[in-house]
Amino acid sequence: MSDKTLFQKIMDREIPASIVYEDDFCCAFNDITPQAPVHVLIVPRKPIPRVGDAVAEDQAQLGALLLAAGKIADQLGVKDRSKGFRIVINHGVDAGETVPHMHVHLLAGRSLSWPPG
Repeated sequence: MSDKTLFQKIMDREIPASIVYEDDFCCAFNDITPQAPVHVLIVPRKPIPRVGDAVAEDQAQLGALLLAAGKIADQLGVKDRSKGFRIVINHGVDAGETVPHMHVHLLAGRSLSWPPG
């Protein structure tokens, strides 16, 4: 990728965002169009376009995203089973992908129905 994605610009502090978590593998910030009271995007520092484009060398990166989701849920007080949270990864336009930089949505703070719409 030669041009920075929106998420890379946020991680580089070129675009402001409400960052809630950072480590060597990822950066997490509040979604600007939240779909739940808690809606955090967890973005890998390595720009993988979408989950289906990940390769074997991305395994540690992908695992780090899920571990970060648990840490963030705990930090935000939604990890407890009586509350809970959902994580979502979109791949492609029909799935709702709008930024070509893989990311995990962490949603919580309300009852989330199944199946999602």
